Amino acid sequence: MTRHVPALVVGGGISGLVCALALRKAGIEAQLVEASARPGGVINSVTRDGFLLELGPQSFSGTAQLHQLCEDLGISDQVVLAPPRTPRYILIDGELRSVPLSAPALFMSSLINGATKWALVLDILGKSTPPDGDESVASFVRRKFSAQLLDRLVGPFVSGIYAGDPERLSVRSAFPQLYEAEKVSGSIVRGMLRLAKTKKAPRGQSTLQTFRDGNQTLASAISRKLGAALLTETSLTGIVKRSDGSFAAHLDANGRQESVTAQSLVVTTPTEVTGKLLVSLDSQFESLMGSVEYAPVAVVSLGYRKKDVSHSLDGFGFLVPRSAGLRILGSVWNSSLFPGRAPDGQALLTTFVGGATDPAVTNLKLEELANLAHREISPVLLIKSNPAFSHVTIWPRALPQYNLSHGDRLARIENLRAQFPGMWLAGNYLRGPSIGSCVEQALTVADEVRHWLAQ
Repeated sequence: MTRHVPALVVGGGISGLVCALALRKAGIEAQLVEASARPGGVINSVTRDGFLLELGPQSFSGTAQLHQLCEDLGISDQVVLAPPRTPRYILIDGELRSVPLSAPALFMSSLINGATKWALVLDILGKSTPPDGDESVASFVRRKFSAQLLDRLVGPFVSGIYAGDPERLSVRSAFPQLYEAEKVSGSIVRGMLRLAKTKKAPRGQSTLQTFRDGNQTLASAISRKLGAALLTETSLTGIVKRSDGSFAAHLDANGRQESVTAQSLVVTTPTEVTGKLLVSLDSQFESLMGSVEYAPVAVVSLGYRKKDVSHSLDGFGFLVPRSAGLRILGSVWNSSLFPGRAPDGQALLTTFVGGATDPAVTNLKLEELANLAHREISPVLLIKSNPAFSHVTIWPRALPQYNLSHGDRLARIENLRAQFPGMWLAGNYLRGPSIGSCVEQALTVADEVRHWLAQ
């Protein structure tokens, strides 16, 4: 017997969860299927030995959509905010240097030299034109400003967001506002101010935040709301486009086979999975999706006795320029940011290793990664003993890389998708890897599905 649903959503990461929830809120009986036992994807909060760990994203920036989502789910009272204007640091010549959080502070800072400051002035007063072709983040920063700004600020910032290589990341795809700012105004500063005026003021807090019991709170709340509309441990084993325009899907739930037809289909799985799922519709899906690169990241959580850490840990944490010669990308001081992350008298530090510039991280054993992180942060934070606690998670395909030609690749994927009316794609490879970006795109897709079904 074949079951029919108006909308079938495949993939229970944050994109799939939000899309399915929005569809059901609109009165559409969407069904969400997730192959694993736990929805949420890379969002995963666990408690070990009294430490509350984030195995994926450590926090998120508040957006209007996230604010409304939390209200709808009744979890707004569980949101906790990081202290405002929390200091952030960059490791320069073995010392932590505070990152300027405003334009005046940047001009006053000794973090950049006079030549770089003059380049910033020239951007404000002058006019430049972006090249016709795609340009890397590194080339963009060197052309507009200086190699020093790339090394000391932009490069580490890119590591913090994408775990990416600025020599390969596309400024047009990874940071479209910068490209648009120069295109419309000939100046990054003037262009950003102009673009800001065209946008409505965001609703809610834009500061870093999480939930009292971790980021998993969001995925769990959506899962509860979906109830029976969410099927975990259920794999999609085949998709066929039927002559009536609907999609026939074959599901495998722990060996139990089921056939489902859906008027609309939303695929939110990672690109390598999506390509294999859709190859039955068109073989080009597999090659196009497979060409999206990912960076591996190891998330190393270490717990220390506070008395063994001489640094005050007053701040968000620090990022590491590649010129420093270390393998770590940076470290977040979780217990300084949010309450309840470590037992009394303990400090929780989460360090990231690998990224696009060091893919060999996946070859290391968990113990080796824990030792590496401890060895590299100890001189920086003046740590006097081994960690009392450690936990390591390796994500071989942690973050999609918006590398050169990514925009062209997405355009080809979209052209191919458009050949199958009633099918949509969602995920962190499309409009940004952050939780807020994924939520925004999932809501947009849900709205498009709603309009399409109403025709």
